Amino acid sequence: MIKIWTDGSCLGNPGPGGWAFLATDGTNVAERSGGEKDTTNNRMELMAVRNAIRAAHRHREIEIHTDSQYVKNGMTSWLRNWKRNNWRTADKKPVKNQDLWVELDVAAADMKIHWVWVRGHNGEEFNERCDELARAAAVAIQNT
Repeated sequence: MIKIWTDGSCLGNPGPGGWAFLATDGTNVAERSGGEKDTTNNRMELMAVRNAIRAAHRHREIEIHTDSQYVKNGMTSWLRNWKRNNWRTADKKPVKNQDLWVELDVAAADMKIHWVWVRGHNGEEFNERCDELARAAAVAIQNT
């Protein structure tokens, strides 16, 4: 099974942001990152996972490690209700970042995903590496 770590970063919120993921089959490691000029931290967390799932599309079962409760809870709990409630939250407000949630939902539809929450900035090697890549992508975007 492919294991994936993801992270997002934003210099200001909103501001220039970066996303990153690292995937490994236990032998090989692949890293990807990117960013946007004017975004939020939550959007970058979502972009990291969306891009990771798209990259792993040929695998039917993956494990995603994220330090974002927002992403993990959204995918494992909130998404079903949002869709049932016409993309409204429990308090009837529009779901923020709906465009990315829809893309994530579509990308994940044919996959079995095991979600693992990891504490950020806690010395976990691959989580720390994703943090470095996401911050570097945000800085690169800021400097363009």
